[in-house]
Amino acid sequence: MLGLLLLFFSGLLSLYIGKIFLEQKATTEVKTAQFQEEHLQRHLASIDGDIGLLLYYIRFGLVNETPNLAGLAIGHRDIHSTVQSVNIRNLEEQKYSSELMNPLYQLLGNMDFSFILIYFFPLMIIAFCFNLLSEEKEGGTWTLILSQSSHPLKVIRAKLWIRFVSIFSVLCLILLIAQWYLSIPFDAAFALFVLTAVGYLLFWFALTWWGISLQKPSAQTALILLLTWVSLTLVVPASVSALVVNLYPVPEAYSTIVESRDGYHSKWDQPKAPTIKKFKAHYPQFIKYEHPVDKSFSWFWLFDMQQMGDDEAAQANRAMKNKLQQRDRFSRNIGYVFPTMHTQFSLNTLSRSDMANYLDFITQLEAFHEAKRLHFYPQIFENTPIADENWDAFGLEYFKEDSAADGLRSLSPLGLGGLLFLFGARRNWSLDPTMV
Repeated sequence: MLGLLLLFFSGLLSLYIGKIFLEQKATTEVKTAQFQEEHLQRHLASIDGDIGLLLYYIRFGLVNETPNLAGLAIGHRDIHSTVQSVNIRNLEEQKYSSELMNPLYQLLGNMDFSFILIYFFPLMIIAFCFNLLSEEKEGGTWTLILSQSSHPLKVIRAKLWIRFVSIFSVLCLILLIAQWYLSIPFDAAFALFVLTAVGYLLFWFALTWWGISLQKPSAQTALILLLTWVSLTLVVPASVSALVVNLYPVPEAYSTIVESRDGYHSKWDQPKAPTIKKFKAHYPQFIKYEHPVDKSFSWFWLFDMQQMGDDEAAQANRAMKNKLQQRDRFSRNIGYVFPTMHTQFSLNTLSRSDMANYLDFITQLEAFHEAKRLHFYPQIFENTPIADENWDAFGLEYFKEDSAADGLRSLSPLGLGGLLFLFGARRNWSLDPTMV
C-alpha cells in the first residue's frame, strides 16, 4: 500500500508540475501580446514619419501553441522557446533565442508524468512482482501448493493479477485526474496517449513475468530485472544519444550564426552595388528600387544588407536542420527496438513537444518572417507614410500543428516486445513439469 501511495502521489506531483508549466506558457503568451502592443505604440509615438526606422525596431510575435496534453509530456518545450518575437532584420540571429532559465534546472529536467510512467511505474512493477514464486519456495509453502493444486501456476498468475489491477488502477486514476486538472480534451491524441501508457505497463508486466519464469532465487530475479530496467531506461538512451551526436555532428549550428553575422556586417565596408545586385536577384519584384547615388545611406541598402545575412547563411541553415531531422529520425528508428525510448518519443509526438514539432515551428517562423518582409519592403523602399498602415492588424500570431495520432506506430513495438517476453516465459514454464 505504501508503494501504491508513493506512486499515486508522485503522479499527482507530476500533474502539478505540468500545470505550472502550462500556466507559465500561457502567462508568457499573454505578456508577449501585451509587450508587442505596448512596444508598437511606444515606437509609433516616438518615431515620426520614418517607416524604415520604425520597422528596424518593432517586433512581431509568433507562438507555437502548447496543447494541454504537453502538461503530461513536456519534452523539448522546456528547452526551446515556444514564443518568438522577431523584427524584419536578419532572422538567423533571432530565431534560436530561448527563454531565460536556470541551466541546472534545465539539465535536471521536469518530473512530468512521462518521467513517472517511464521510470517509476516499471520499478514498482518489479518491486511488487519479482518474488511471486521465489518467496513461496523460500518460505517453504510451494511444496504445499504443489500437493494441493493441480495447476500451481494459476496461484502465481492470481498473485500477478492482483498486482496488475492495483498498479493499473493507480495509472487510470492519475490519468483521469489529469484529464480534469489539466483540462485535456478527450480527443484521439489523448486516447492514444492513454493506450500508449497502458501498452508500456503491459510490456513491463510481460518482462517481469519472463523474469519470474526463470525460477531463480529472489535476489537473482531482482538483480536480473533491475539490470534490465537500468539498461532500458538509462544505459541504452544515453548510448544512443552519444552515438547520434557522433554520427550526426552539427558544426553548422556555429557556422550558421557566423556566416549570418559576416554576411551582414561585412557589407558596411564593401561597395553597395554587389549587395544590391544580390538582393534584386533574390527578389526580382523589387528590381525597380535603387539606392540614391548622392547618399551614403538608405533603408533600401540597409535592408539589402540584412537580407544578405540570411542568404549567405541559408546553406548552413538547411544543413543544420537536415542534421537535426536525421538525428530525430535515427533515434526514432532505434527506439522501435527499445520500448522505453519508443514510449518517450510517442508521448512527446502526441503532446507536440518533440523535435519534429520544434523544427516545423522554426520553418513556420521563417515563413512568418518572410511574409512580414514582403509586406513591408515596398513601404520602406517608397517611404510610405506610417499612418497609411493599419498597425492594429499586427497582433500575436499562432502556429498550431495537429498531433500525429498513429496508433499502429505507437503501439506495435510495445505489443511485439510484450509478446516476445510472454512467449519466452511460456517456454520457460513448459520446461518445468510441475508447472504444466
